[in-house]
Amino acid sequence: MTSRVAPAPVVHVGYAVPRAGVPASASFARWVAAALHGARRRKSTEMAIRIVDADEGRNLNRDYRGKDYATNVLSFPAELPPGVDLPLIGDLAICAPVVAREAAEQGKKPRDHWAHLTVHGTLHLLGYDHIEDAEAEAMETLETRILASLGIADPYA
Repeated sequence: MTSRVAPAPVVHVGYAVPRAGVPASASFARWVAAALHGARRRKSTEMAIRIVDADEGRNLNRDYRGKDYATNVLSFPAELPPGVDLPLIGDLAICAPVVAREAAEQGKKPRDHWAHLTVHGTLHLLGYDHIEDAEAEAMETLETRILASLGIADPYA
């Protein structure tokens, strides 16, 4: 019996902030691939990640979620019309200053926090959520397992 290996995801990364302190696109692609593997997605996958500043993060959060502040990661699942079969799963917007602030406040390595938020957002694009307690527990358990595969400690500990 042969196991089917998922093709490497196509991850488009756009930087709307200075690159200092922000991971390279190869890191984001690695973290997305780990999330897809952990979620057992074997199909071709394409997505975009935009690294934003606080103003853009706030505007996106306000316009799409009705919350007037910048948040760490926003997920925008692809809404493809019926009959359109593309590997696109959606887009993430990750707010660089919020990630940096949270990492410092929580005593985490910034790179580990970037990885966590990338994994977290990717799981949202795949349909995972944390609104209900049971969903939150399942999603956090999966995130922790994926991050461990990357050598990153449990972000919820």
